[in-house]
Amino acid sequence: MRALNYLELEGPLQRSGWGTAAAQQRKALATTDVEVLTSPLRGDTLDGTVRSLLAGEGLVADYDLAHCNAPGPASLAVARHAKRNGIPLVLHAHMTAEDFGESFRLSSEIAPLLKRYLRWFYSQADLVLCPSDYTKGILEEYPVEAPIRTITNGVDVASLAGHEDRREEYRARFDLDGMVVFALGNVFERKGLTDFCRLAETTEYDFVWFGPYDTGPQASETVRRWTQHPPENVRFTGWVEDKRGAFGAGDVYLFPTKNENQGIAVLEAMACGKAVVLRDIPVFEEFFTHGEDCLKCESRAEFQAALDRLAEDPDLRERLGEGARETAADHSLERVGRELSRVYREVTTA
Repeated sequence: MRALNYLELEGPLQRSGWGTAAAQQRKALATTDVEVLTSPLRGDTLDGTVRSLLAGEGLVADYDLAHCNAPGPASLAVARHAKRNGIPLVLHAHMTAEDFGESFRLSSEIAPLLKRYLRWFYSQADLVLCPSDYTKGILEEYPVEAPIRTITNGVDVASLAGHEDRREEYRARFDLDGMVVFALGNVFERKGLTDFCRLAETTEYDFVWFGPYDTGPQASETVRRWTQHPPENVRFTGWVEDKRGAFGAGDVYLFPTKNENQGIAVLEAMACGKAVVLRDIPVFEEFFTHGEDCLKCESRAEFQAALDRLAEDPDLRERLGEGARETAADHSLERVGRELSRVYREVTTA
């Protein structure tokens, strides 16, 4: 089988959760007998496409199934081509209107319009994939008029190998000491930015957020304020070239996010054996258990108490880290490859 696994704007989205998810899908499928294309055009590059056209081979590549990882205009063009030509179409719901809010400037105002578009877009699919039952429930309430199935985004454990070796380098680079509280990923208010900084103001621990943040007109006022005027014990690193350095430098992964569809970075922190502190939101009920592989909190007071417990009790950090590794192992890329391969075959033979 030849499957198109497509992520439009792949370059700009490489540093996003969507980019990570698509890359992990392709790596997982490499262990199966599915041949993966990443571009709907023949030749992959502009030069290659022109040569194919000149040779009379056509513009669009041949594939048995189309799997799109974004809801943009190029993916819509792929979806329309698939529907016209009887090619099975899988659309991956990495985005909902609910998790778009509080991300960029005006994103909360745009979210209601986005919901209407996503309901229509996802309904074009022969099958919609999403990473959690929580997200599935949201899409069913829209309602999306297509079958919906859940499949974990997984975690690429091999990409994290050697994170311990980078600990001293990254702690020295960002002047970190003691028990380091950290986050990883794009800096958004939706991901709990204000709570992250307010917690830092009430403690003496070093806090560091590894990941890019917007400085242009699309940046929210909240992101501008905190990144330009952070508390004394908070560092915003911007993009780091090696995520292993972040997981090596940090001790407690703090993620007071308000809305997620799964949380790839959480699984990565767990795969590294880090103690994880999460906001107690519905999506995390599916995957993580308080006191076994993480601590869950509802208020800033609870978050502060959890951090203090972990600072005072290294054995608790170690125990939670071991439980976290076991949880992450349930989300292996081998599992993703098996499930994606099975889904592709079911959709193409339906």
